[in-house]
Amino acid sequence: MDRARFERTIAAIDAANADDPRNREVRDAQLATEWVQRLRPDAGEELLLAARAHHLRRWTIPRSSYPEGRNGYLRWRRDLQKQHAADVGEILRGEGYDAAAIDRVQEIIQKRRLTSDSEVQTFEDALCLVFLETQLTDFAERYADKADDVLAKTIDKMSEEGRTHAAALLEGKRAR
Repeated sequence: MDRARFERTIAAIDAANADDPRNREVRDAQLATEWVQRLRPDAGEELLLAARAHHLRRWTIPRSSYPEGRNGYLRWRRDLQKQHAADVGEILRGEGYDAAAIDRVQEIIQKRRLTSDSEVQTFEDALCLVFLETQLTDFAERYADKADDVLAKTIDKMSEEGRTHAAALLEGKRAR
């Protein structure tokens, strides 16, 4: 790994997220990167970059621009993944990454082969853990009728190791 290029790329991703009007994306990107490192201490450069860029400029495609309901939500999420992948591709090209590295980061962000690719599963676990750590409480307060279902679906997407960490997080939240 070219450490200087990696650090420049992380800084460019953070700079792109710094315009977030809710001021959450930089924090969530840092947490996702930390969770990947915790779940997979030997994580490769592409996985770490994908974690950092997982919601790159997310606020530019608001949920409100899609129909209500599950189908609208799923279409929004799919479109977001494509946009995040395209945006990070531009940053990576600008920093001199080759096509194979760019394709791999984009593949992870778009969660291709989730059930058969351990890096994509680690990525998914990290994103779920960030959600549980930073957003679940607010979500449950706003959407009490959906919270149990969303929590169950979140846990279902995770590996056994991810579920172990999720249980510890949830236990810590209950203790507070």
